[in-house]
Amino acid sequence: MADISRYIREKLLEKYEFQNYGHALEILHNAFPQEWGELQDCLEHLLISIEDLRTAGGNETAIPKKFDDVLYPLGWREIRITGDLLVKMYPRRASQRGRFADEPFDEKIIAGYIDGHNIDFIKDKVAFDLEWNSKDQTFDRDLLAMRTYFDCGLIEVGIIVTRSKELNDIFREIQDTRGKSLITKYGASTTWMGKLEYRLKSRRNGGCPILAVGIRKSCVEGY
Repeated sequence: MADISRYIREKLLEKYEFQNYGHALEILHNAFPQEWGELQDCLEHLLISIEDLRTAGGNETAIPKKFDDVLYPLGWREIRITGDLLVKMYPRRASQRGRFADEPFDEKIIAGYIDGHNIDFIKDKVAFDLEWNSKDQTFDRDLLAMRTYFDCGLIEVGIIVTRSKELNDIFREIQDTRGKSLITKYGASTTWMGKLEYRLKSRRNGGCPILAVGIRKSCVEGY
């Protein structure tokens, strides 16, 4: 992998792991410096408490709210898109093979061709999603949404933040309120970097450049 340190603040390299697909980092650094700066500020100040880890639930816990509190005042918004596809059929001109009439002879609308894709945060043409502890199939939904926005010309690059594998060391040490190890809550079939990485290597993001970010131990208070 190419050297990515030139595009990321040094402090963040200690707190997160980064996987760069489709030159996402280069695009963020050169084309969207303001948005990338705001996201780096958000990542730099993220601090997760042990109580945050113990709290039941997935993407509705205190951890996603930490991102809301920073990014919403800066103009980042959750966006949902829908769209119909208009198909026009043009007849060939009778005497000219390969040439077609200026007006269609029929039109069809495929309703709901794009249906209900949403992304947690969008600003300008940068998309940002957080997946803290959902079922790992959620990544398929996220990548489909980002490639759809990209194909529609609505974004140029996407970022997905999730857990790194090394957080499992902390989950094994800590017990929940019932005395059970947190590793049972943060299972292998939930959203973490391992489940995202193989999807990106198989290009489920289509042509949309993606920066995958894994939250490491240094983001947890006391580690």
